[in-house]
This record gives sequence, C-alpha cells and structure tokens, in this order.
Amino acid sequence: MPKLLFVVTEDWFFASHFLPMARVGVEMGWEVVVVARVREHAGAIEAVGARVVPLEAERRSVNPLQALATARKLAAILKRERPDLVHCISLKPILVGGLAGRMAGIRAQVFALTGLGFLGARQDGAGRLARRVLRLAVRGVLETKGTHYLFENRDDPRLLGLSLDDRRVTIVNGAGIDPDRYPATSLPGGATLKLALVARLLWSKGVDMAVEAVRLARARGCDVALDLYGAPDPSNPKAVPLETLREWTAGDGVRWLGATRDVASVWREHDLAILPSRGGEGLPRTLLESSACGRAALTTDVPGCRDLVRDGVDGYVLPVGDTEGFARRIEALASDRALLQSMGNSAAARVRGSYTERHVMETIAALYRRLVAS
Repeated sequence: MPKLLFVVTEDWFFASHFLPMARVGVEMGWEVVVVARVREHAGAIEAVGARVVPLEAERRSVNPLQALATARKLAAILKRERPDLVHCISLKPILVGGLAGRMAGIRAQVFALTGLGFLGARQDGAGRLARRVLRLAVRGVLETKGTHYLFENRDDPRLLGLSLDDRRVTIVNGAGIDPDRYPATSLPGGATLKLALVARLLWSKGVDMAVEAVRLARARGCDVALDLYGAPDPSNPKAVPLETLREWTAGDGVRWLGATRDVASVWREHDLAILPSRGGEGLPRTLLESSACGRAALTTDVPGCRDLVRDGVDGYVLPVGDTEGFARRIEALASDRALLQSMGNSAAARVRGSYTERHVMETIAALYRRLVAS
C-alpha cells in the first residue's frame, strides 16, 4: 500500500481547503497521513480516513533557526513514516518540507504553491527581491529529480521560472467545490444591494478598498451595505487590526460579523461578492464558493481572481486599487438586478463545469499515480 503524506501549516487550513486531496489517496487505497499544527480540526481530517501527525511550528515566525529546527523535526517524522510521496501545501511547508525531504531522502514530492500572500502582492523592489530569493531557494536548493509542481493559476509557474508545458507542472482549479454544499440560489431581493466579503481579514485581500468603495457609493445615494465575514489572524503580521475593524463598522453601511462556518447561508442572504485583492492569490476559495452559490463577483486583475471571474460575464475584474471603479460598478449593479442575476447564473455554471471537487480529484489522482509509478 503506497503512503501519501501531506505537510501543511495548520489543521484548520487542510480541513477547510484540501480534504478532497486526502480523499483521493483514500479512494485509491493508499495510506494517507497529514502533518500539521493541530488545534481543533484533526477530527475532520480523520473522518475522511487520514491519520494526523502533529508538528508544532509557529506560522508567523520568519526566524531561519526556528525553520531549521522545524525541518529537523519534520525530517524525523518522514524517516519514521517512510512515505512514497510527500505533498507540501503552501509556501512555508514547501520551504520547510523540501528541506526536510532532502534530509530524509524523499524521492517523490509535490510542491503545491497556493499563492504567495503579501509576498506576491508587493510590487516594490523588496517584493521583487523576495520573489527572486524564493525562486533560487525552491529551484536551486530544494528541487530534486522527483519534484513536481502544482499551481492554482497559470501565472504562478513563471514566478519559479517554469513553463506551462513542463511535465513537472500541473494546473489544478483550486481545491474544488462540492456543488451540493453550495447550491445556486436566486437573489434574496429587497431594496438594498447587499455585498459580502468572506475571507481572512488581511490587507492583501483589499478589505479596506471594499469598505471605501461602499462608502463612496453610499455617499452618492446608492442603497448598498457591506458585511465582512472573517476572523482576525494573530499569526499573520499583515492582518487588519481589531481597532481598524471597529472603526470601519462604527458608522452605517458596513458590518463585521466574524467568521462563519455556513458560507452557503451567507450567499443566500447577499446579492454580490467583493474581493478587491492586491494579489498573492492562488485561486481564492471565497470566489469559488460565491460563484457556486450563483453570485457575481467584483474582484481585481490579479492571478487567480482573473482566472475564475470573466469580466462582464461572471462579474467584473478591475485594476488593483481602483476604488472609484468598484464604487461605479456597485452603483450600476444596484440598479440592474437582472444583469446581476444573469452574471450569478453564469458563475454557478462555470464552477459546475470544471471547478468541482470531482474535477480536482481526477486531476490529482492521475498525478499521484504517475509520480508513484515513476
């Protein structure tokens, strides 16, 4: 029985985004192990047939000595588990897991780059330098003959100097959506255009731009309201502070409702999704969820967002930082609910056509079989 081992930062992150990949291994009859920092979601992972191995590591830390210590701990786990294939999900697990894999002599590994966060969003000299260092680390130090790369959009391979035609590159449509959990519904109706932003409350997600666009539209007489769903992330230095959230929601038109475990109910109560991302996305799950539920989206022209949302078809794709453009689109859609519903129908059909969990699982299963066979 082949053994598949995932390396990921947090148990909640794997449980919320990547359970279909664990199910792939289980359906293939493989042993599946997930190594992560464990808090409250190990049970959800074990429910699909995987085994969870805890690895305590602080996600916020950028101390190289701590990263090396974590890599050594992970290498000991890899030597004990002896997996046939190691799948590292997101940037830090790629760096730590790639180093640990070299220490443990791992022959087959998948580096799944699910976006770069603020590292990808920064367009200044420091951001460009950081991306060059990343490319050198991954391609020059951690890559082996058995390394394969998994991306969620068609732009990110270029960050690592890889071609889309490279046999080591696979593009997958995010983590996939279960359409039964996210049914498409009609717009809720009512005079007020109700927007929602469902995401981690980070500056890179453009939460501030969504707030400002709604304020601009309301100042010009548009009947619109914005609800923010998400929890502050103390482990992320780029999280929006609590004080700022309270300031945004002190007036009319913007509410912060905290994290939600029932995203489908959010979209039953809202007309339009908004995600003015500054970049660094893989393929935003929040846009997959809102699209599956039949909601058009206002988003930005950055990798991942523009891969899913077709401008003028499933919503609108605007330049990063174009707060005035977002406000104008909000005002136009507030007065054209027929167009809003049409775009939502298109978004729902798009997700069901190629972005479901089953689509993703079939792609991943073919990849796993090829890597283990070789």
